[in-house]
Amino acid sequence: MVSICLSVIAVYNVDINAVKTYLLGLQEQICTALQELDGGAQFIADEWQREAGGGGISRVLAGGTVIEKGGVNFSHVMGDSMPASATAHRPELAGRSFQAMGVSLVIHPRNPYVPTSHANVRFFVAEKEGAEPVWWFGGGYDLTPYYGNREDCIAWHQVASEACAPFGGELYPRYKAWCDEYFYLKHRQEPRGVGGLFFDDLNEWDFDTSFGFMQSVGNSFLRAYRPIVSRRKNTPFGDRERQFQLYRRGRYVEFNLVFDRGTLFGLQSDGRTEAILMSLPPLVRWEYSYQPEPNTPEAELTDYYLQGRDWLSEG
Repeated sequence: MVSICLSVIAVYNVDINAVKTYLLGLQEQICTALQELDGGAQFIADEWQREAGGGGISRVLAGGTVIEKGGVNFSHVMGDSMPASATAHRPELAGRSFQAMGVSLVIHPRNPYVPTSHANVRFFVAEKEGAEPVWWFGGGYDLTPYYGNREDCIAWHQVASEACAPFGGELYPRYKAWCDEYFYLKHRQEPRGVGGLFFDDLNEWDFDTSFGFMQSVGNSFLRAYRPIVSRRKNTPFGDRERQFQLYRRGRYVEFNLVFDRGTLFGLQSDGRTEAILMSLPPLVRWEYSYQPEPNTPEAELTDYYLQGRDWLSEG
């Protein structure tokens, strides 16, 4: 196991060390569970340092029996000024120094009947001399199927709802809607997948409550994803399904390189490129003006599943 030094940091009533300890533990827990689920391949750990400040641990599993490529990345970076991607929707933060830490993961399964999944939990603090620090949490997770399954979609959203419930009944609908809005490819006029949760700029509660919510979301990811993988990983498939999976992976690449805040933040803050782009699938293809045949499972993906549905009402 690779370890990374925990520096002693105290910013008013913000316990950055506690967040960092939790995130490193979450990375370890998720990697262990995914290795067991794959049953063959192991995560390779790559500890790195950032010249401008900070560093992280990238863990990548490639060529597995179940997981074709998976990455679980921890990073803790800092700098003297906020990158443009962070101040675009928070201009009042311009000129502040910052610390950002988080765990981000993307799993690209081999079997087209197993959905791709992404999760992220993060913490950000921006400081300026003579002013109180501005801090917030963000995160969430989303599911990107190639061949939709109602049972999986309903179960996924049920776990997401349960993660939010102790903090208020209004949170799941709010963050589910935000997820649908965020993971939307405007140029394709379609969502990336069937959604889940997305939240950002969370500091309306005190630090401990906000941190507790982030932990609830992070801890629920495996409860949501692992059963889906277990149910679908042995489903038979052929070249037709494989080619459709590779085609739909193109949407994933388009979103991450054009719209994703985390990708843009990492590149604009001189982050480690290999770690930032580890979310991309190992194989992908594009086809000009492709349209699936009507009334096929391929057509059903966009006609039924990628419609921003209220999955809990369909259970």
